[in-house]
Amino acid sequence: MRQYYLTILLVFFSYYYTMAQDSIKNEVITTPVKGEKKDWFQNFSIRGYMQIRYNRLLETNENLKCEQCDRSIGKGGGFIIRRGRIIFSGYIHNRVFFYIQPDFGSSTGTTQNILQLRDAYIDLSLDKKNEFRLRVGQSKVPFGFENMQSSQNRLPLDRNDGLNSALSNERDLGVFFYWAPAKTREVFTAMVRDNLKGSGDYGVFGVGVYNGQTANRAEQNDNLHVAARLSYPFHIGKQIIEPGIQAYAGKYVLPPDIRSAGVKAVQSFEFIDRRMAASFVLYPKPIGIQAEYNWGKGPEYNPARDSIETKNLSGGYITLSGKFHGKKNWVFLPFSRFQKYNGGKKHELDARSYRVREVETGLEWQLNKYFELTTSYVISNRRFEDSKNRNNQQKGNFLRIQAQLNF
Repeated sequence: MRQYYLTILLVFFSYYYTMAQDSIKNEVITTPVKGEKKDWFQNFSIRGYMQIRYNRLLETNENLKCEQCDRSIGKGGGFIIRRGRIIFSGYIHNRVFFYIQPDFGSSTGTTQNILQLRDAYIDLSLDKKNEFRLRVGQSKVPFGFENMQSSQNRLPLDRNDGLNSALSNERDLGVFFYWAPAKTREVFTAMVRDNLKGSGDYGVFGVGVYNGQTANRAEQNDNLHVAARLSYPFHIGKQIIEPGIQAYAGKYVLPPDIRSAGVKAVQSFEFIDRRMAASFVLYPKPIGIQAEYNWGKGPEYNPARDSIETKNLSGGYITLSGKFHGKKNWVFLPFSRFQKYNGGKKHELDARSYRVREVETGLEWQLNKYFELTTSYVISNRRFEDSKNRNNQQKGNFLRIQAQLNF
């Protein structure tokens, strides 16, 4: 099966590579100019960001938690370095780009601030305009706008449960093909550069194969996941709209370290894992709307049978936002998001079963491009059950504060 997927991909890439060579005319400014000599520090860049949070002001229920969101929510939580990332990137050749991003804010058990790899990939350009690219390594899987949007740019402090439950840390190890016209790539870049909360440049079309066990975990079977995404930004007057569709499919093996002793399941603990999703983004100029919804099947704990089963899942969100300028070049971005999700989370204990209904309303205050402060109030109703914790429904409210440094 693995060889079958790779053969299809090679044929696909060869076809588009031929198209690309026929369409080459000139360079674009996103790659080093041919023949221009530069020192290494002119081609490479080092940047990053750090987030420090506290989640327990005005807390009404210490048992309301969210493992996937922020483990410092609820009982036992305190100040936390949510993310501490340094990004190394640059062109080492006109057609070879590298990107490495470690995170100093990871945790395991009760130990925090552990160094862990997030991204490590190479982009190989198939044409001089850099419109056709192969991305090889560990990177974000093209599924969902908010999943691909950097946490540095996102307004709500955590990603929504519905689409983020598809991929822990949004990443996996594989090979992806991306295509976008040069002018559209400039639009993707501008949506981030102009502080419009874009997702970054993942092409108009992306397709690829990856392990399917999520980031920093070894492959568990011989079945690769396949993912594809189509997204296109366009102007209507002064507004910019970006609709998108995406899907992935494969088989997921629940690892031994996240299974309870005695929990029942198929002998191999291998489950169908597939989803499709639709996205819609109206960028905040000055009012914005961002909405996504996904449907599919995946592993989920069934408390009635104390077993892990393949079940239907669905969920999504809608976020309303604004962008307003104040004195001293301050920027204010108010937002409100409603989200819902019914389904399992395959990367949590026993593919923990969830039913989520949650509203988060807040304000991001950017004092300058280097520092921003976000406060948000959360009203949450979560049922999350596994073999060790059944009949567990928690409701509560709490106020969150985050300071973010950009460099």
